[in-house]
Amino acid sequence: MPPKKRLYGGETAKAVENFPISGERVPAEVIHWLGRIKGAAARVNGELGLLDPKLAEAISAAGDAVASGAHDEQFPIDVFQTGSGTSSNMNANEVIASLAGGGAHPNDHVNMGQSSNDVFPSAVHLAAVDMATNRLLPALRRLERSFGRKAKSFDDIVKAGRTHLMDAVPVTLGQEFAGYQAQVALGRERIEAALVHVRQIPLGGTATGTGLNTHPKFAQGVRRVLAKESKLKIDAPAHPFEAQGNRDSLVELSGALKVVAVSLTKIAGDLALMGSGPRAGIGELFLPELQKGSSIMPGKVNPVIPEVVLQVAAQVIGNDTAITIGGMQGQFELNVRIPLMARNLLQSISLLSTTSVVFAEKCVDGIKANRAGTDRSAGATLAVATALNPVIGYDRAAAIVKKAADSGRPLRDVALEEGVDAELFDDAIDLRRIAAGNEAA
Repeated sequence: MPPKKRLYGGETAKAVENFPISGERVPAEVIHWLGRIKGAAARVNGELGLLDPKLAEAISAAGDAVASGAHDEQFPIDVFQTGSGTSSNMNANEVIASLAGGGAHPNDHVNMGQSSNDVFPSAVHLAAVDMATNRLLPALRRLERSFGRKAKSFDDIVKAGRTHLMDAVPVTLGQEFAGYQAQVALGRERIEAALVHVRQIPLGGTATGTGLNTHPKFAQGVRRVLAKESKLKIDAPAHPFEAQGNRDSLVELSGALKVVAVSLTKIAGDLALMGSGPRAGIGELFLPELQKGSSIMPGKVNPVIPEVVLQVAAQVIGNDTAITIGGMQGQFELNVRIPLMARNLLQSISLLSTTSVVFAEKCVDGIKANRAGTDRSAGATLAVATALNPVIGYDRAAAIVKKAADSGRPLRDVALEEGVDAELFDDAIDLRRIAAGNEAA
């Protein structure tokens, strides 16, 4: 098939020539939101009597077409470009003007009431809000539910607790999974809190935050149109110069994503350790067997999904570092590291969205308790002697534990030998009650 007609113009061509950096384009989500903003801007400028109605309609339709993804191939500029995103804004202006026809001018008409400095960051903010709201938050809720169901089904399974990777007083497997559920829930809440600021877009500030060359009702009108079409909450900035001069809210959101990545690292690591074995490891869980674990060792099964989660979490944490550096490098009235921040932030949102669903569906939902392993660890931990502290004292209990550890004999046998009453011991060392006592505390 012959290539489609080139819709962009000279400014886009210059940017393609000037930035042969990564071969990675600006995220499609940002391009689509540029289209939405341009379409909404044309409608509002038409309503305000600033743009001919027919031209406004044509530009609006062209913006909608870009927003739909129908012309993604017309946006060839590398993501590592001028730090304000001016090249991509000009790219959008040129493509939409070509699609609109009828004498539409990229700057005079498509860019009316706008500047790259307020439009491009607005597109990045809205792409992040859109992806987080419609992809990441539902994915985290899915993972939350998976851990919640397992917490209930594992509620009566007592196992050894572990602190410093050493035996500790017993807990239930359900308590551990409820803790994982809470970690995911708190991560989701942190993201929701950060979105409050991300949805405050700088549109209307034009070049430096003053609003030069834009109608006083323009920004409000565009936000209204975009909110109605997208079903997203979109707010005015708390202060126009704050919104124009920095991208702190993107740094804040990235920080919340990093916390989720840290949580998932802890959870995935725990699951891999509890599933280790099957004979020479901890062996308290059976993780789903998805594929062969070795090309040489027959029957080996690896914790492949936890390993994917750990890799994704590392990438998100790395992305956050780049976003943090980008956020601190703004000067005066503009941050000029926005493409970098957009690339990393949207990648993090996308990775966490897909990974959370895969983690839930291919790992957590299929986890089974290895009751032989949990019973073994619950019965083996000498830390249950902690329950003897109130009745025989810490020092005497510690001496019994040391003798049992040195000899390898059961704790009960040593305790009775050291004069502890059998009924008292059996009453104190009730594993399920010890675990429940931990939960109450």
